[in-house]
Amino acid sequence: MVMFLQGRRLVKADELAEHFEISVRTVYRDMSALGEAGVPIAGEAGVGYSLVKGYHLPPVMLTADEASALFVGAEMVKQFTDSSLGVPMSAALDKLRAVLHPDRQEHVERLARQTVIMGRGGNHQPDPAAQPWLRQVQRGVVNRRVLQLNYRGRERREETKREVEPLGVVFYGGTWYLVAWCRLRRDFRQFRIDRIRELTVTEEPFDHRPDFSLTDHLKREADAEQEIPARIWLADAVQGKARAESYATLIPEKSRDGGTEYSLYTYSLEWLARWLFGFGPEAQALAPKELRTRVKKLAKATLAYYGD
Repeated sequence: MVMFLQGRRLVKADELAEHFEISVRTVYRDMSALGEAGVPIAGEAGVGYSLVKGYHLPPVMLTADEASALFVGAEMVKQFTDSSLGVPMSAALDKLRAVLHPDRQEHVERLARQTVIMGRGGNHQPDPAAQPWLRQVQRGVVNRRVLQLNYRGRERREETKREVEPLGVVFYGGTWYLVAWCRLRRDFRQFRIDRIRELTVTEEPFDHRPDFSLTDHLKREADAEQEIPARIWLADAVQGKARAESYATLIPEKSRDGGTEYSLYTYSLEWLARWLFGFGPEAQALAPKELRTRVKKLAKATLAYYGD
């Protein structure tokens, strides 16, 4: 409550009750208790409460999760907002590091080394309640603890159980990814974090991989896979489902005919054609020509199966 008051000039009892989800009667009791504890609170009936000028709490000790959240948020601001914010945001991060406890500083530094934020911000807005895993993934990365997860893949809908050694997190195209060594596939893999269905951070440590570089790994992945630009149209009714299912970022271009045209990049025109075909007449392939041809072949094959 004192922190809440310190950040505002005047606060009414109703505001405190609403913010802390308590009754106004409890606010009165707590304000009285704070006064008896020596906190100089000025209060006037019908006006509100305020801290006596000059009173401040000791420096706030951030938890590891709070420091991590501030760091990640600051990095995203630097990447996706006007460049004029870059310098003051860097200065704010320096101040944040300076006031952190040494253990928290090490936590943030490890997270900084193993986090990459790049590319477009994208239009994908996942439901935070549906993907509560990012913070736990970050803990596994920083503390080098094996993760056990149930994961729903891109092309096959069934879930698989994995044990992975988390090596970094990447934000690209509006989506967070975990880069890890997958013990099932015995290779490096990238997992879309919003496709994780269950996750456990185990107590099992794994050995540091001194030869692994997150940035080098991402560069090799980009060089190995050529992205193909495409354009599609989606009806308004299926756009939410499409954003949830698509591994690519859907970038809106223009609205027409009860829907929206999107541009995107894909690694597989075959996969994109089959995915679009699943929406029936509520989706259209616009470009490239090969994508339209593949959708047309699927439609002809389906028509031949059922007859005219």
